[in-house]
Amino acid sequence: MQARVIFAGLVFGFAMTAAGSAGAFTAFVSNEKDNTVSIVDTETGKVLETMPVGQRPRGITISHDGKFVYLCASDDDTIEVIDTATRKIVGTLPSGPDPELFVLSPDGKTLYVANEDDNLVTVIDIESGDVLAEVPVGVEPEGMGISPDGKTMVNTSETTNMAHFIDTESHEITDNVLVDARPRFAEFKPDGSEVWVSAEIGGTVSVIDNASRSVKQKISFAIPGLRSEAIQPVGIRITADGKKAYVALGPANRVAVVDTATYKVEKYVLVGQRVWQLAFTPDQKTIISTNGVSNDITFIDVASDEAVQSVTVGALPWGVVVSPK
Repeated sequence: MQARVIFAGLVFGFAMTAAGSAGAFTAFVSNEKDNTVSIVDTETGKVLETMPVGQRPRGITISHDGKFVYLCASDDDTIEVIDTATRKIVGTLPSGPDPELFVLSPDGKTLYVANEDDNLVTVIDIESGDVLAEVPVGVEPEGMGISPDGKTMVNTSETTNMAHFIDTESHEITDNVLVDARPRFAEFKPDGSEVWVSAEIGGTVSVIDNASRSVKQKISFAIPGLRSEAIQPVGIRITADGKKAYVALGPANRVAVVDTATYKVEKYVLVGQRVWQLAFTPDQKTIISTNGVSNDITFIDVASDEAVQSVTVGALPWGVVVSPK
């Protein structure tokens, strides 16, 4: 079956049965404006359900076994726990005020939460629901990344313009690295050698060497016909083999594909309007973007780096995670 999708005045063709179509997985999309989560079959592109959740849902992640989705209900100052089988909210976790983004430890036992309003990272034991620690960081913390070995967590502070390296055993900051203006996201390479930090206003991605805790490379973006201030890097995801990075560029309506060896931008993929966050399907064949202003998500084929499908979801989609069915 052939179909055509229009993005920002341009037309893309895609085949629902093409090799780039997602496998049998389920995507959970947080819709910030209408307080819902859209549940999407990635194979058919069908919205299976739109479930009501807490106020202003933003950050979203999933347990490593795929059984639970964790959701930042930012204006409720809580984290909601969704059972992926029943698609019901089955509990809450404490978060501190205005949780925005979080990251799950590699062993799946600990959640590290950025609390934007009180300049803290809250450390939560998932099984007990206890707050293990509160780590003071810079002003307006948001981005959260954790090393593959679970020993180091990185938080970015939007106003302080820093990446804070936190020892997960002592819960102490060990290093502060200055990056460009308004850092929004932190992503470790799969081998733990680098941390990639996006700067929304600075328009760059800083590549930080994890051994020296210094910026080793800055990646800039240029799109013909767009002003530089319209190119605002936000979400970042790196393939499991560490070879490609995908960077959401906000109101530029593109996802940049970057070669992680050369740090060169290989391609800009046109998606929906105000692309914000990204998530791979478990088989790594597809990466999904959330496009806030156009209220949709876009499926990008990782092999060809082509946009293959767009699906309308709720109002102002913010984050996305994918679980096996």
